Formats: sequence, C-alpha cells, structure tokens
Amino acid sequence: MAAAFFAVSAHVWGVAGASDDEVVLGTTVPLTGAHRRGGADTKNGYELAIRQVNGRGGVVVNGKRYRLKARYYDDKSDPLQAQELIDRLIHKDGVKFILGPYHAGQNRAVLTTIERNRVPMVDAHSVARGQGTRSRSHGYSFAVAASPDQYFTPALEFAAAFAAKFGKAANDLRIAMATEDDSFSREVRVGILSDVRRLGIACVIDDQLPENFESMPATLDKVKKLKPDIFLVSGHDETAMTAVSEIEKAGASVPMVAVTHCQTARLAQQGDRSSNFVFCPVQWDRAAKHEGALFGTSEEFARVYEKAYDHEPTSVAAQAAAAVYVFADAFNRAQSFEPEAVRDAISATDLDTFFGHIKFDSQGTNSEKSLMLTQIIDGDYVLIAPHAWAEQEPVLTKPAITEQAP
Repeated sequence: MAAAFFAVSAHVWGVAGASDDEVVLGTTVPLTGAHRRGGADTKNGYELAIRQVNGRGGVVVNGKRYRLKARYYDDKSDPLQAQELIDRLIHKDGVKFILGPYHAGQNRAVLTTIERNRVPMVDAHSVARGQGTRSRSHGYSFAVAASPDQYFTPALEFAAAFAAKFGKAANDLRIAMATEDDSFSREVRVGILSDVRRLGIACVIDDQLPENFESMPATLDKVKKLKPDIFLVSGHDETAMTAVSEIEKAGASVPMVAVTHCQTARLAQQGDRSSNFVFCPVQWDRAAKHEGALFGTSEEFARVYEKAYDHEPTSVAAQAAAAVYVFADAFNRAQSFEPEAVRDAISATDLDTFFGHIKFDSQGTNSEKSLMLTQIIDGDYVLIAPHAWAEQEPVLTKPAITEQAP
C-alpha cells in the first residue's frame, strides 16, 4: 500500500522556478555544520511528506490539482545565514510559504522576516513560548512541536511517580541539571525550574555550560559530591554524546539520567554502554497511538520512512513530515494560495495526524502537543511514558533512588 503513495516529487535546489501546477515550500536546513544530523532528518521528513501528498493527488484548489515541491538552502547551522536565506527565498525566489529552519537559534533569527513580510511559516521544531506575543489574526508563524520548556516534564513527572512506587516521596527527590547556553536550552531550563517547583522536587545543581561544550568536569564533580537522584542534560546531538560519555568516564553514578537529542545523536546505535538506560524525551515515537489520514498510524509512518531511507525515523523527521501535512491541509481548506488566506487556514487547523493532534493557540503553538519519554534499552528506544502507551517497564539501573542523599 505504501508503494502506491511514492510518486517522485519535483525537487529544486537554488532558484529554479516552479510551474503553474506546483506550489513551492521554501526552507533552510543545516546540511553542514554542527546541526547537520538534525538537518538531514528534517530534509528527509519534508521530502517524504511531499511524496506522500503528491502520491495521493497533491492539493486541490478551486478544482485544480497542484503538486508540492520544496526549495532548500543550506544554512550551515548559522542563524545569520538562515535569516539571509529566508529573505532570499521570499524576495528573490518569490516563495510564499516557508517551512521553518532547524534549531531554535535559526528560528528566532527568521521570525522578524516572516512577520514583516506576512509569509506563513510552519516550523517543525520546538519554538520558545517567549518569542513574542501576537494575536491569532496577525501572526504568521506556527510550530507543530511542543515548546522547549516542556522537554523534561515527562521525565520529572515519571520520576515523581517512580519515587512514590519505591516508597520515596516526590519532594524527597533531588535533581541536577546542566544546560547548554543557547536559546533552546535556556528555555528548557526555565521549564525544568517550573516543573520542580510544581512537583516539590529540590534542584541541587543548576549549571549552565558553554554552547557546544566538550566536557563538564566541574559539574560532574558536584554530581559525585551531592549525589542527586536525577541528572538532566540539555544541549544538541554532539553534546548529548559528550554528556553520556563524560558521565561514564567520571564515574558519576546517578539513578536516572535524561538527555535531549538522543535520537539525532544516534545514542542507541552507538553500541556504547554509557548510553544504555539513558532516558530520552521525544516529540514522537513509533509506538505512540496517533493516527491520521496521510500516513495512517505512527507505526505506519515509520514503515514508510524505513522503506524510503533504509533506517528508522527520528522524532525530528516525524515533526518535519507533520509540518508539510499542515500546509497541505491548509491549502485544501483555504482554496487559495494567497498568504493571508493560507495563514488563516493554518490558524484554524484542527488535524489528527500520525504525529498527534495539531491545533494552534493564539501564539502559534500546537496546544495539543506534549512530550513523551523513552529509554535506551539494549540498543533501542523504548517508550515508557505516557504509561498507557508504555512498551515495557523501565530498567532501573541502580536502586539508589530509594536512598536519601546525604
């Protein structure tokens, strides 16, 4: 069945024009530089969804069928480059619809350009809530993923329940966190502090590390001394690999370690014992019980992706595919390619998808989206929260979580 959807979509690199029966989605992705892994996953997700939409007949506006196509530029993981390229897409290439860049820094950099030029943008990735206020009738930017301040909410809520199960009150738990000094992780930190206050958990270490840090000896010395129950680390794929390796080398034993960007770092595939049993917050997992018209279930999306790319999809790829789906749905409902009409249709999105339900609030955030929690077990990402979808019980690496830290 999946093969029937795989019509080959037109692909343009650079400034080649689109024909009358095509609608172009423009974007920048980091195909080189520090965030190239996430960029590659993003591009794969965009392309897969475009093929799927086109294989099902494209979009129909005023009785005419149109195929989607994507126009990409490599922003080289540089926010300033992303800003310049989005400006080029709009003013030189004449692109009216933008798929958001990868990485919160790039997204922040292009928002002013998007809003000033009144061009709709659907971002596949986490967008900070604090980027500015706007009303539903004026904003042109939307994000399908949960915001960064929610990233460790499932891990902390799981830890609270986990503590109770083993006879320890949640307010006896102690956490340590190390967050990279970039726009994404700063928002993650704000969310952690809010969650620990709500749950009554003590934060005993709150270290902010340089962007793209390569070691964290001072933080790990404090972890060994204070013996927290939970250690949360936020960075990107390179720092995820650094963090789990450094924790292992330092002998900083912590009952529960959770790290962002496990999938783009390919932590489960590394075959390194340092990543085994690490907890990983994700926007999407193939075991999630989501379903929509374009791909079917989360599992069916994963199978279509694997057939196309010969490897398992990351959450980043799923987010990207969902962003394309939002545009396709909006074109069909707007019955227009006028940016304002499409913006209004996106704003009114109420869509079931393989990625989850998508419905935007007045800030352009997907109000229906929350994070899930996986754990790396024997080289695989195993969904453990929400509990109703859990594939198995988590592996408890050490019983020390039931002991009071000195």
